[in-house]
Amino acid sequence: MSFGFGIIGCGMISRFHAKAIADIENASLVGCWNRTPDSSQKLAEETGCAAYDSLEEMLANPDIHVVTIGTASGAHLDPAVAAAEAGKHVIIEKPLEVTLERCDKIIAACEKNNVKLATIFPSRFHESSKLMKSAVDAEKFGTLTMGDAYVKWYRTQEYYDSGAWRGTWEMDGGGALMNQAIHSVDLLYWFMGPVKSIVAQTATLAHDRIEVEDVATASLQFENGALGVIEATTAAFPGSLKKIELHGSAGSATLQEEDITVWDFAEPTENDKTLLEKMSNRTESGGGASDPAAIGHHGHTELFKDAIDAIENDTTPLIDGHEGRRSVEIILGVYEAAKSGRRVDL
Repeated sequence: MSFGFGIIGCGMISRFHAKAIADIENASLVGCWNRTPDSSQKLAEETGCAAYDSLEEMLANPDIHVVTIGTASGAHLDPAVAAAEAGKHVIIEKPLEVTLERCDKIIAACEKNNVKLATIFPSRFHESSKLMKSAVDAEKFGTLTMGDAYVKWYRTQEYYDSGAWRGTWEMDGGGALMNQAIHSVDLLYWFMGPVKSIVAQTATLAHDRIEVEDVATASLQFENGALGVIEATTAAFPGSLKKIELHGSAGSATLQEEDITVWDFAEPTENDKTLLEKMSNRTESGGGASDPAAIGHHGHTELFKDAIDAIENDTTPLIDGHEGRRSVEIILGVYEAAKSGRRVDL
């Protein structure tokens, strides 16, 4: 079966969706819609798809089976529910939504209408990320003791001024954590398991006219007993690649964007040295460290393929709505801990 796609929200990220769809043999981009017609018309001209005047008109097209949503973060709910009620499968850019209540409404609508729901976290589909996850599952680290995520990026004042929704609680849902570091929060949860409790601090230090944080630190305790930290900022010039470090009683590994830079275990295998050599120097872009457009679309491609496979075989996408909700819960826990000055138990 060939799957027709529709794109909702025609800003920067829609170009990555379009490229990913074009790379999939049994998928095609049929149409797009944006609240601002000029934006949808521009994407249509670039890709050869149809620009729709209304969301309802696009969702009524039987040739569209899947929609991807890349609107402002706090505007995911309404189009997602409308798509589900129209019988379309739904793929949503991170975060799933900006509150747990809104996440739950999306999940409920998709389950009620028996359509698949996937949340876009492309980093889970990178080969290096999957190798880290496999090492955890194989207990190569022994007892996990620490899991740390560092996202020290840079965004200019012009970045925040470029859209009225940027840097607002209502539409952005948060700052450096919710918008940028959420990819690493998702990976850290995927590697380490659920978070039990959080102590945190946030601040807005280097940007004007934003409501949200541009610096955040959090100390975590995971349900498995391990400890960890999250450091996130959009105020670290010039910006560096995001990094995750895993440590245990029998090994340590470091993931830097798509590179594995540390892979050291008490019981090494013959493949360890080869793997480390193979998985270094793989990052081909800036990873979004200083330019949000400086990312690849290959992770999106694999995630879209996973969603199509789930539709064809009636299985669950790797990152369904419930999985997508978890990173939102952790980040909201960080915000609550920072605001209250107390430990928050999830």
